[in-house]
Amino acid sequence: MRLGITIGYAGAAMDEVLPLVAHAEAVGLDSVWAAEAYGADAVTVLSYLAARTERLDLGSAVLQMPARTPAMTAMTAMTLDALSGRRLRLGLGLSGPQVVEGWHGVPYGAPLTRTREYVAIVRAAIAREAPLRHDGEAYRIPYDGADGTGLGKPLTSILHPPRPAVPVYLAAMGPRMTRLAGEIADGWLPMFYSPEAEALLTEPLDAGLAEAGRGPSDLDVAAIVPVASGPDVAACRDALRPFFALYIGGMGARGRNFYADLVTRQGHGAAAEAITEAYLGGRRGEAAAAVPDALIDEMALVGPVERLVERAAAWRESRVSTLILSTHQPEVLAPLREALADGGTR
Repeated sequence: MRLGITIGYAGAAMDEVLPLVAHAEAVGLDSVWAAEAYGADAVTVLSYLAARTERLDLGSAVLQMPARTPAMTAMTAMTLDALSGRRLRLGLGLSGPQVVEGWHGVPYGAPLTRTREYVAIVRAAIAREAPLRHDGEAYRIPYDGADGTGLGKPLTSILHPPRPAVPVYLAAMGPRMTRLAGEIADGWLPMFYSPEAEALLTEPLDAGLAEAGRGPSDLDVAAIVPVASGPDVAACRDALRPFFALYIGGMGARGRNFYADLVTRQGHGAAAEAITEAYLGGRRGEAAAAVPDALIDEMALVGPVERLVERAAAWRESRVSTLILSTHQPEVLAPLREALADGGTR
């Protein structure tokens, strides 16, 4: 198992984050991942980290597909991969309707079709095997709509990338999108992963792998796990409750929250409903209090370092091949790196 770290939405706090990233590289972690929502972007952060690290892979978890054309993402990926010495892992995701339409001002559209075409275009642009063409439902390259000029022509990137393909990871939570990740992606970025619910989570993934004639070893399962360490387990759980409440209760509209749907499928439906009602009602403290201990213990690492290491055994025995720690505590990195040592160094 490889071990990474995510710095989340840390674009405006690099002075605080950089020592943690340097420590992660020093103790042998494999990768660092940056996120974006509707504030700091991930590309700028990864560019900065490319210059301040030497060995860590640089992952986007994730770049929002609706925010960029596929060709723009291919340009970004080629450039970051070249600048970093072939260290990019390109994580892509759709985000949700509230952000896509409320922030980016574009229609959410048909997510499966859009994602399949997007990945195909990105890969074709990076491969440079022919001028870029795509005749699809979501994207047409060159553009040939009635409102166009008719002057577009197929182009080949003027940048010769350092490798013909960059690993593409898909963030997927619903069964259909998870199946698509199994079919077309090099890696899967699941949230709220539970080793105990693994069979439920990976069933659609395996269906997608089988559809493509692939097996589990052909895809990197890169799960993000929140970590809170300290002598008091209850206090550590309390530190993570607002995070879980935000995503389960606030990252989506009522009835259209992918995180709430996910934990519901994992057996926490009553809690998801209570969290959502409290959060959308403006009672965030109540929403946090409604996050069950059992949910946190399944999907996070909490407590003294010894307890983290003990719980990490379940993750090591799981399908997860890259464990991405969400933490600001450098003291947990080396013990977890040692506990999950097989494949931990590149």
